[in-house]
Amino acid sequence: MATQAIIRDEDRDLGFGSVVAETRNIRLLNKDGSFNVTRKGLGYWESLSLYHSMLTTGWTKFFSLLLLGYLALNVIFAAGYLACGPEALTGYVGVPRVLQAFFFSIDTFATIGYGNISPIGIPANVMVTVESFFGLLWLALATGILFARFSRPTAKIIFSRNAVIAPYKDLTAFMFRITNARKNQLIEVEAKLNFSRFEMVDGHMLRRFYQLSLERQKVVFFPLSWTVVQPIDEKSPLYGWSDRMLKEAGAEFLILLTGIDETFSQQVHARSSYAADEIVWSAKFRNLYDHPEHANLAIDLSRFHAVEPAAISSNVLQ
Repeated sequence: MATQAIIRDEDRDLGFGSVVAETRNIRLLNKDGSFNVTRKGLGYWESLSLYHSMLTTGWTKFFSLLLLGYLALNVIFAAGYLACGPEALTGYVGVPRVLQAFFFSIDTFATIGYGNISPIGIPANVMVTVESFFGLLWLALATGILFARFSRPTAKIIFSRNAVIAPYKDLTAFMFRITNARKNQLIEVEAKLNFSRFEMVDGHMLRRFYQLSLERQKVVFFPLSWTVVQPIDEKSPLYGWSDRMLKEAGAEFLILLTGIDETFSQQVHARSSYAADEIVWSAKFRNLYDHPEHANLAIDLSRFHAVEPAAISSNVLQ
C-alpha cells in the first residue's frame, strides 16, 4: 500500500521532482508560462541551439541578429578583398578602398551585380566565388527560418489577471477566464488545472500536487471566452480552506491549455498560473456580452479582467 501511494505522488508531481517539492518560496510557473529554471554545467557549444533560438526569440531580436550577421559577413569579405592587394578591385574612383571593398561585397553577397566595381586577378575572383556561395547559403537559411517562424502555429491566449472565488450554484468555486487574442479559430480546447500546496508529511513540509476536476474539461468551439470553473465540494482538495491557509501553504494553481489551430490543423498549447495572492475572494467576473447587433454575438474585451463583488456564504471554501 505504501508503494502504491509513492507511485501516485510521483505520477502527479507534474515532472518537477522531489527537490522542487521540498523547496519553498519559489513560483513553479510564471504568468507568461515560463518556468523558473536556470540550467548550469553545460558548455557553451553543448547548450547552443541556434536554430531553436532563432525560432523562439522575439521579432526585434531576430531581425537584429540577421542584420548583424549580414553586416559581419560583408565586413569579413571586404577585408578579404583588401588583402588581395590595391589592384584587386576597379571602379568607384575617389571612394576609399575600404568602402569600395565593402560595397562590392554587398553587391556580390546579394547577387546584385551593378557592374561598376569589378574584380581583377585570380585572388579577387576566388573571393567572389566563395562569397557567392556564402551569399546563396545565407539567403536560403534566412528565408527558411523566416518561413518556419511564420508557419509554426502558436497560441496567444489571454488569461484573466486574477482568479476569483465566486458563488457557483449552491457552492463556491475557483474560476479564471480565458479568451483567444487572435482572430484565428481554436477547436477542441481542453483545460487541465493542477493545484499545489505545502503539507506536513512525516515531519517535513513537502509540496503536494492535485489535479482538480472542472465543471467542464473541454469546449469544442472557442470563438468567445471561457470561464473555467472548479466547483469546491467535499471531494475538492480546496474544501475547507481559507485565503490565509492558501497563502501560508504557498498554494499555486497551474494551468495547461491545449487546442487545435484550425488554420494549421495542428495542436497548440498555452500555460499560466495563479498564486494565492492573485485570487480575489467574494468576487465574480463582469459580464462581457453586449447586446447583439445585426444578430451577431459580441463581447467587450475591455471588461475581460474586471471583477465585481459577489457574496459567498463563508470565507472558508465549501
